[in-house]
Amino acid sequence: MYFDPLYFVFVLPALLLAFYAQFKVKSAYGKYTQVANQRGLTGLDAARAILGPEGMYDVSVEGIRGELTDHYDPRTKKLGLSAGVARQPSVAALAIVAHEIGHAQQDHQGYAPLKFRGAIVPAVQVGSWVAPILFFVGLLLGQAGTALAWVGVGAFGLSVLFALVTLPVELDASRRALGLLKTYQLADGAELKGAKAVLDAAALTYIAALAQTLMTMLYYISLLNRRRD
Repeated sequence: MYFDPLYFVFVLPALLLAFYAQFKVKSAYGKYTQVANQRGLTGLDAARAILGPEGMYDVSVEGIRGELTDHYDPRTKKLGLSAGVARQPSVAALAIVAHEIGHAQQDHQGYAPLKFRGAIVPAVQVGSWVAPILFFVGLLLGQAGTALAWVGVGAFGLSVLFALVTLPVELDASRRALGLLKTYQLADGAELKGAKAVLDAAALTYIAALAQTLMTMLYYISLLNRRRD
């Protein structure tokens, strides 16, 4: 194997986008976690204000460690909130809680893209692990390993599919989040604008993830095509 400058032609733009997305998330979260919402609602308060009226009585809320680790798990019906979100009466907390409840709402309503994403998780986990192994072993075997390398590309394609499905799931959850904040009058005006800034920054990370996986797969394909030529 040798250093291939073409790798950076494919992957570097997506990598830079990923760094920029992480910067935007931390910047937006850092800014709006310092802005208190007018009603003084913590993330936990907001969760209680939305879940009951939405009829999602089967969703439990629990504290979790870390920062920006908040999530909804459709398997256990649990909404995990980090301390910085659960305990802080900030605009950022409202945005994040509403977004995760948006996922709970998707689950409650049987939102097809969310169900499909959950169904392919096991295959994606296996594929993301074996794909590079199959691909590079295939390359090392020369022409005899071409078929194996293509199998590796196919396995890696599962990661691309997962990222592709994740994007509309996350965008829909953010759309639902802003609707929930309006419906239950938890935020308005500048607060909604701030919440949207947090959610838009988060959405950029999923766009970057899709770009990274897609460009990596295209690079793999380019290697195989060049070897064939």
